[in-house]
This record gives sequence, C-alpha cells and structure tokens, in this order.
Amino acid sequence: MSSVLDALWEDRDVRFDITAQQMKTRPGEVMIDCLESIEDTKGNNGDRGRLLVTNLRIIWHSVALPRVNLSVGYNTIINITTRTANSKLRGQTEALYILTKSNNTRFEFIFTNVVPGSPRLFTSVIAVHRAYETSKMYRDLKLRAALIQNKQLRLLPREQVYDKINGVWNLSCDQGNLGTFFITNVRIVWHANMNESFNVSIPYLQIWSIRIRDSKFGLALVIESSRQSGGYVLGFKIDPVEKLQDALKEINSLHKVFSANPIFGVDYEMEEKPQPLERLTVEQPPDDVEIEPDEQTDAFAAYFADSNKQQDREPVFSKDLGLAIEKLRDGFTLQGLWEVIG
Repeated sequence: MSSVLDALWEDRDVRFDITAQQMKTRPGEVMIDCLESIEDTKGNNGDRGRLLVTNLRIIWHSVALPRVNLSVGYNTIINITTRTANSKLRGQTEALYILTKSNNTRFEFIFTNVVPGSPRLFTSVIAVHRAYETSKMYRDLKLRAALIQNKQLRLLPREQVYDKINGVWNLSCDQGNLGTFFITNVRIVWHANMNESFNVSIPYLQIWSIRIRDSKFGLALVIESSRQSGGYVLGFKIDPVEKLQDALKEINSLHKVFSANPIFGVDYEMEEKPQPLERLTVEQPPDDVEIEPDEQTDAFAAYFADSNKQQDREPVFSKDLGLAIEKLRDGFTLQGLWEVIG
C-alpha cells in the first residue's frame, strides 16, 4: 500500500510556472472561488491575471500569458495580512500579503484586486485558509487528541464509522494497552479503555503501509505512517486471527476507495459557484525551448523573502567579479542574480 500523500504536493509546495496539467485539480481538490482582474504585484506588477482558490491551494496566472503562473499550498502559509502596496494598475491600494515557507525558503506574495471596491480577494482567501487550518484532523496524524466523548468517537463532518472493534491491544509498550479500534472512511482511531486521552488518530492520507506481521505478542496489525507524519510504526493485536485478517481487509478496501477520491476536510462554499478549473485555465502552446527544471529560476528570486536574516553572511572572493562579495545563499548563482536584475 502506498500513501495518497506520495503524489500530493498541491497543499505542501510553492511552485512557479507550472504546467497546464499541474494547474488542473487533483482527485479530491475542488474549485471554491475564481477572482478575475487580480494583479501579482510582487512578481508581475502591471500584469492582469486570474486567482483561483481551491481547497488545497491558490493559483495565480497571467491572462495574457498563462504559462506565467504560481501555485501556493495552504500548508506553506505562515501569515496572511492586508497592507498598502504600490500597484502599476491601481497605484497605492490595499493588497493581500501572503508569507510562505517551502523547503526552508521563505517567499512573499502580494495580490491586488484591479477592480476597486471589492473585498472578495481578502475574504475568500483568508476564509478558505482558515477552513484548511481548522480541518487538520483529516490530514494529520494526531496523538493524545480530544477524540472520544462518552466512549464514542467524535465524528468529523462527512465521516462515517464502518467498524468498531473492542479488545484491541496497542503494542507500543512492553505490557501493551487494551483499547478500542474505530475504522472510518477517513481514518483509523484507537484509544485505551482505561484512559481515553491515550489515543491515536491515523488518517488514510498518512498511512504508508499496513500489514500483518509477527511480534513477541503473536500476529499483529502493523501500521507504518508516512515520513511527513513522523514515520511512526504502530502495532495492534486483534484476536482471533480471523478477526485480524478481516480488519486488514476492511482497512485496505476503505483506503483504496479513499485514494480514488480523498476527503481533505476543507468545506467552504461561495454563494456563486465558480466554473470548473478546466474551463478557466487556458491551454498553453508548447514553447520551442528546452527547459532545465533544476536551474534557479527568475521567479524564485522575485518572490524570495529573506526576512529572518539577522546579519551579513561571511565574505568570499568571487573569481568572476574579481572582488570580495557576501556569500550567496545555497541554490543561488551570480548568473541567476544578474538575470533577475536585467
């Protein structure tokens, strides 16, 4: 079994100039809002574009040149605020500032609504991001969370319990802990009978593998979580063996259904339904150039935010310039910086 998370990058990455295929919604991703006449003031000041808001990310692309675009996953966002910005299309105006962190690098984005008097840019993005932040139980592995109430699982919206198994031992310690197992359409939950706060919630999104293995307690159900969730290896003993095998079969079946159409838990609806993303994106004509994805791009530097820099980096001698310069950050080249300035 492989985790749905393997191919999921939309909410966890910041990407520039993505392909038309990458702009399309993945299974479980839905379009929530579409905002016309939005300027990417930080990287493409003066260029009118379109902002697409999904349940996993925001996508901006130039209307004149759709291959000039960016995708910002909600999980990368550190802060969203409104400030005054200088737009070539609007002049001094209120804009949406988004600070992100992806692969240990900070990026800053500024979006301005070219049409005056509309607060929808701020309300849509901020509200959907809040909905993402408050629905992490669907996507993150949780330990010792508030999962149980009156000996019953506190269900998430759109969650259904398919099986409840009593007498399940958690093998995380030498003597084991006796508890109860819940199998739902979005996750697996176990809690100790003597202490309900001793529990674990494992979304199907975070399951790397699940199988039956031998242990010092006999045959056990072993669940390995994804690297992103900490790479936990959790063992559960279910007797008799037939019941253990039935549980594995049921979990595999539900995981397969979930993988085909994941539930990410971000529920937010606009009064006016936007058109499907496929109808809003424009096919990009193939360029007669060879693209080298490993090269540092101009876009990368254009949105770069070095806000945490406390002091200058050590000076080094540059053979190209014939003088001492501040040491460049990892991944940057002099040629790339000259291209940005140009």
